[in-house]
Amino acid sequence: MTEMQVAEVGAAETAVPDRLEFDVIVVGGGPAGLAAGTVCARAGLDTIIIERGRKPGTKNVMGGVLYTRPTAEVFPEFWKEAPVERCVIEQNQWIMTEDSVIKMGYRSPHFAEGVPNCFTVLRVKIDQYFAEQAQAAGALVINETKVDEVLSAEGRVIGVRTGRPDGEVYAPVVILAEGVNPQLTQALGMQEDLKSNDAAVTVKEVLRLEPEIIQERFGLGEGEGATIEMYGAPTQSMLGTAFLYTNHNSLSLGLGVLLSEFAELPDTPHDLLQELKQHPAIAPLVEGAEPAEYMAHLIPEGGYNQMPALFGHGVMIVGDAAQFVNGMHREGSNHAILSGKAAAETAIDAHNKGDFSERTLGHYRQRLEEESTTIADMRKYRRATGFMERHPVLSVYPALAAYAFEEMLTVDDKTKREKQWAIIKEALRRRKPWEMAWDAVEGGLSFV
Repeated sequence: MTEMQVAEVGAAETAVPDRLEFDVIVVGGGPAGLAAGTVCARAGLDTIIIERGRKPGTKNVMGGVLYTRPTAEVFPEFWKEAPVERCVIEQNQWIMTEDSVIKMGYRSPHFAEGVPNCFTVLRVKIDQYFAEQAQAAGALVINETKVDEVLSAEGRVIGVRTGRPDGEVYAPVVILAEGVNPQLTQALGMQEDLKSNDAAVTVKEVLRLEPEIIQERFGLGEGEGATIEMYGAPTQSMLGTAFLYTNHNSLSLGLGVLLSEFAELPDTPHDLLQELKQHPAIAPLVEGAEPAEYMAHLIPEGGYNQMPALFGHGVMIVGDAAQFVNGMHREGSNHAILSGKAAAETAIDAHNKGDFSERTLGHYRQRLEEESTTIADMRKYRRATGFMERHPVLSVYPALAAYAFEEMLTVDDKTKREKQWAIIKEALRRRKPWEMAWDAVEGGLSFV
């Protein structure tokens, strides 16, 4: 396979041989799968990565923030050569009503010093870079190929069947990085059926804008970036967030809402995005920007409570397929890369032992528990989504906070004490005292 390992095989090329055997099969060419494939190939394992898109990144959507330290565990100092957009030095949180905004943020040059904290990225560019690193390490990357079935024999996974003619591929270890719609994982009985509140509908536009204009509007220097996370009005107070990220010569504007909440809304995600562009706080920032790309995708939101069985005889689950997305901190790609790395290291150990049993591959979860923050962070927020669904955090409190700020910052004929009582009365009108107390208590328990 040596001469094939540096080749990228497209759908239009001739069929692969009748029986292909590898040391490791990776299903999915996103960050998790490419990280897993790269680590395996660097260790000398004969590795194939099967991606259903035209090329890695073309069928994926994320807001666009990539954290440096987790990524560098697989791709050291990638930011010096990878097609990253801007180094994020400022991060903002906005609470919004239909015509107002409460702004909170943090800006620091330390985010750009030494090993920078994070960068904005565009998935097509960065995923292709990761794919090139996997190929340089010796992995075979096959695009435009769908895996239809995982092959099993005597209770263990032994390979996959693709949609190509004679498309069976065999390996003692299969790493499933199939993304938010884990059909293969479910077919193996490793994941229960997901519910509509286990995924968010995410839409995003890339808006072209000159770098100099971006820097002037956001108060940035060359190469510096900013992020804005928005809550409340942009999602019509549904459970979700909106975001605006600065790229080199574009802006990434988008929002995500739980699928279960969208199901009862007459508006489409695209409608909400267009309304967001007209918000008085957003319109000046996107003025004159030309739409260059629109995309929509599902993002896993089930979290720790919906994690599948992460390993079995001959198989491991990584990335979005494993529900490794921490929506509270917009973290997904970092957990994807770390899970891919942990699965690859487990596969390498299994090959060294010649043992691909569930017991050996179970060290994958142990690695996630002991060598990364993935499982700990997922466990910490296991109650958060349920709390947000049961309590009107995004429907009551943003408007109440806006009322309080406007009341206290307006100088008129009311005394400050009168203003305080007005705010208390407004709070009681919107939420009963015991309801606010219960919001606070359960909120604290859900985020501790």
